[in-house]
Amino acid sequence: MSRVIAITNQKGGVGKTTTCVNLAASLAATRRKVLLVDLDPQGNATMGSGVNKHELELGGYHLLLEETPIGDIIVDAGAAGYKLLPGNSDLTAAEVQLMQLDERETRLDRRLQPVVGHYDYVLIDCPPSLNMLTLNALTAADAVFIPIQCEYYALEGLSALMETVRQIRDVVNPRLEIEGLLRTMFDARNNLANEVSQQLVEHFGEKVYRTIIPRNVRLAEAPSYGTPIIKYDKASRGAIAYLALAAELVRREREAAAQSDERRAEA
Repeated sequence: MSRVIAITNQKGGVGKTTTCVNLAASLAATRRKVLLVDLDPQGNATMGSGVNKHELELGGYHLLLEETPIGDIIVDAGAAGYKLLPGNSDLTAAEVQLMQLDERETRLDRRLQPVVGHYDYVLIDCPPSLNMLTLNALTAADAVFIPIQCEYYALEGLSALMETVRQIRDVVNPRLEIEGLLRTMFDARNNLANEVSQQLVEHFGEKVYRTIIPRNVRLAEAPSYGTPIIKYDKASRGAIAYLALAAELVRREREAAAQSDERRAEA
C-alpha cells in the first residue's frame, strides 16, 4: 500500500531536507520503492540527491502549472536508490500563480495520482513555511512527518503546525494524520535539548520516534557531495540513525496495519 508523507516544519534549520533525502535513501536500502518530491524552492533536496537544480528542464513548476506528464519530470537519483521529482526556484513563481487558480490546493494531489501506486513511499519535502506549496503537500499527503530540533522555540512552532494540520483535516483532507515527530540535530550534552526532548515525549507520547538524529559532522558534509549519508559514510552515526529511522517507520506501518486488520476481524 502506498503512503504519501509530507515532511514539514515551518521553522527552518531543523534538518527537514536532510531527513527527506536520508530517509528516502534509507527506505530504498530496505528495497522499498521511494519517490522524493522536492517542493521547496531552495531545491536543496534536489541538489542533495545529486541532481543540479540549475540545469533542470522540467521540475515541480511544470508539475503544478503545466500539463507536462509526471513521468517526464521524474528522474533517477542514481546510487541513492530512489526516484526524484526535482524542484528549484521556479517553484516561487508557481506559488504566486497558484493563488490565481481554482482548486489550487489540490493541484499536487491530482498530478501525483497517476504514479502514487508505483511506490511504497512518496516523501514530499515542503518549504519552511505554511504557504500554498505546503498546503498542496498537506492536501496530497496521508500523513505529516515533523522533524524538530530540541530548542527553546520548538514547542511554540509545533503548536501552530498542529493547528494547521487540524484545519486541513477538517476542511480539505480528512485522511491527514500525524505520522510522527523526529528529534534532529540532537546533542545529549545540552541540558535544554534534553528538557525539550522530555517535554515532547510527555506531550505527544508514541508519536515521538524513538530514533534520534544526532549532530554529526559526516551528516552535515554529505549534501555538499550530492549524496545521502548512507552512500557517503555508511558507518557514521548519522547513517546508522537514519537507517534505524527507516526501520522504525516500516515497523510502525506494519503494526498499524495489523491493528487495523484486528479491528476489522472483530467487527
